[in-house]
Amino acid sequence: MPTAAAHAHAPAAPLSAHRSGPLSGRVRPPGDKSVSHRALIFGLLAIGETKVEGLLEGEDVLRTAQACRQLGAKILRHADGRWSVWGAGLGSLLQPTETLDFGNAGTGSRLMMGVVAGHPILARFDGDASLRKRPMKRILDPLALQGAQVLEQAEGGRLPLVLQGSSEPLPVEYKTPVASAQIKSAVLLCGLNSPGQTTVIEAEASRDHTEKMLAHFGAKVVSAPHGPHGRKIALEGRPEMIARDVRVPADPSSAAFPLVAALIVEGSDIVIEGVMINPLRSGLLTTLQEMGADVAFENRREEGGEEVADIRARSSHLAGVDVPAARAPSMIDEYPILAVAASFAQGETRMRGLSELRVKESDRLEAVAAGLKANGVDCEIVDDDLIVRGGRVAGGGMVETHLDHRIAMSFLVMGLAAEKNVTVDDETMIATSFPAFRPLMERLGARFS
Repeated sequence: MPTAAAHAHAPAAPLSAHRSGPLSGRVRPPGDKSVSHRALIFGLLAIGETKVEGLLEGEDVLRTAQACRQLGAKILRHADGRWSVWGAGLGSLLQPTETLDFGNAGTGSRLMMGVVAGHPILARFDGDASLRKRPMKRILDPLALQGAQVLEQAEGGRLPLVLQGSSEPLPVEYKTPVASAQIKSAVLLCGLNSPGQTTVIEAEASRDHTEKMLAHFGAKVVSAPHGPHGRKIALEGRPEMIARDVRVPADPSSAAFPLVAALIVEGSDIVIEGVMINPLRSGLLTTLQEMGADVAFENRREEGGEEVADIRARSSHLAGVDVPAARAPSMIDEYPILAVAASFAQGETRMRGLSELRVKESDRLEAVAAGLKANGVDCEIVDDDLIVRGGRVAGGGMVETHLDHRIAMSFLVMGLAAEKNVTVDDETMIATSFPAFRPLMERLGARFS
């Protein structure tokens, strides 16, 4: 496994996207990253063999797999791409002898903090230069209420840090300060090994993969509406966690890139297969349809407890819209690619309430605006809103990615329809979530150099 230091010094690899002819064909994006992390973690906590199909084999997920091994799981990748996880079992994790190095994996590191917090073990967490900048205090605060102790941490509650878990995690009722599936999941994962009931209350519902997978693996969990937009999730501690098979649906955040490419490249008509259409993850699809996107759902079905469909997308004349702040939790990772779509839409698109984008892999809000301006797009940030005035995209700019995979892929998509090439300063970090991005897009007809 490369170290965090190795990450920081990998040579940058610029990549340019060229104006392309019509995109066509059928593709299946990689497995959903959120579900992939959780499949491995729940496999660690269950007794028996958990078989996983469609796991995202990006670097972030492989870091979580390595951490699960360090905590006592046996994990094997089969020649056909299936994975098997033999769990250590809830309450029986091993104390890791070496640092849990999560590279760039924010989800993996934060969920695993919840796992460690609920067990009487000591673990050191670290990551690459980008992950070391990301705030962890919002995760550590509720875990401290549950009985975990932070023995060492970098300034501001950041990595590297040392976490001492609890032998008897306290049952708590916790109200999340922001809509965050990572905070909710960390509290629930710690509460799994608690002798009582752990309750999480959200004013705005965040993605619910953890609750669905808890139920899939045999935990007693109840999720009910709470207030106008919220949820109340109650989990009974110390269930018997039984290994279950997981089929990982295609990642809607990854599907967003070929989807928007098809909408903005004239004459395009593509099908993206097996995409998760969980309502708590489909904010981008809702917004694009409001903008006039020609998007259709075919062959709806259920895989791994999630609703999936094949999405057909055809080139469309898009119009600017007002995107409400309440939609942010269901599309928080898709704002960079939405900003690209908005650049080609007629009129003004206002994306409201994007404060959470400031604490992603980069300050995504500033990075997106800078990339748009570098390519001749009229935009501005007003408080936590991004305003894009679309129509003509000149291109020709160099985009600083700040080691952010979604910034890189979004602006490469822009280059497929802009008047001049769009170049990103580094493509290497795309491998964290979508290793096959370039070949998949090239199969559809995209041009890169």
